[in-house]
Amino acid sequence: MPAAPAATTADPSAPTAHRTSLAGVAAMFGSGLSNQIGAATGSLAFPVLGPVGVVAVRQYVAAAVLFAVGRPRLREFTRHQWRPVILLAVVFGTMNLSLYTAIDRVGLGLAVTLEFLGPLALALAATRRRVDACCAVLAAAGVVTLMRPQPTTDYLGMGFGLLGAVCWASYILLNRTVGSRIPGAQGSAAAAGLSALTFLPVGLLVVLHHPPTLASLAYAVTAGVLASAVPYLVDLFTLRHVPPAAFGLFMSVNPVLAAVVGWIGLGQRLGRADAAAIGAVVTANALSLLTARR
Repeated sequence: MPAAPAATTADPSAPTAHRTSLAGVAAMFGSGLSNQIGAATGSLAFPVLGPVGVVAVRQYVAAAVLFAVGRPRLREFTRHQWRPVILLAVVFGTMNLSLYTAIDRVGLGLAVTLEFLGPLALALAATRRRVDACCAVLAAAGVVTLMRPQPTTDYLGMGFGLLGAVCWASYILLNRTVGSRIPGAQGSAAAAGLSALTFLPVGLLVVLHHPPTLASLAYAVTAGVLASAVPYLVDLFTLRHVPPAAFGLFMSVNPVLAAVVGWIGLGQRLGRADAAAIGAVVTANALSLLTARR
C-alpha cells in the first residue's frame, strides 16, 4: 500500500463545513422568524375560529404543502419507519394545539418562552462544554424572568405552554429520527398528513358552530404556511447538519423573536425586566456561537 499523504495545515473540507454551519444558523433564524410571524397572524383569527379552529386549518395547510413537496411513498414505508412518523404526527397536533391555546391565554411572548423550555432542557442534558452549560443557565435565567408570576397569572395557560415544551423537545428528537430513516421530506409529510386527518372532525365542528369569515381563513392559512410548512422543511435540513444540543440552544432566540413580533404586530409592549431577560437570552446565544469549536 502506498504511504499515507503527509498531513497539511489546511483542511480542504473546512470551508465547506463552515459554509454548511453558516447555512444552518441562517436557516434556524429564518425558521424561527417565520414561525413567530405565523403564530402572531394566526392569533388574529382567534375571535372567529378560536385556537382549535386555527390549529385545524394550520394542520391542513401544512399537510397540503408538505405532501406536495415531500411526495411520500406511504406504501413503501416499513414498520420501522412508520413508528416515529406516527409519534411525530401526534406531537405535531399536540404541540400546535397547546401552543395556540397558551397564546390565547397568556400572550405570544410568554407562550413561546414556556415552550422554549423543551429545547433548553435538551441543551442542558446534552452539553459537554462548560461554556455551553453557562450559556444555557444564562438563557434559563432569562426565561424564568419572562415567566415570573404576576397578579393576573393564568396558570392553565402556562400549563399549556409547558405541555408545548415537552412536545417541542420530542419534535426535535423525532424529526431527527424520521430524517435519518426516511429520505427527503417524506417522513415529515406523512406525519403532517396523519395529524391533519385527526383534525378533520375538529374542523367540521368549528365550521358548524363558528362559521369562518374570509379574513379569519386568510389569517389561519397564512399561519399554516409560515408557522408549519416553512419551519418543518427548514428544521428537517438543519437537524441533519446541526447537533441537537446546538439546535436546542440556538432555538432560545424564539422568545426574543416572539417578544419582538408580539410588540410590533400585536401591540404587546415589553417592560424593563422583560427586556433584560431577552438580553440574557441573546447573550447566551451569542456566547455559545462565538465560542463554538470550528
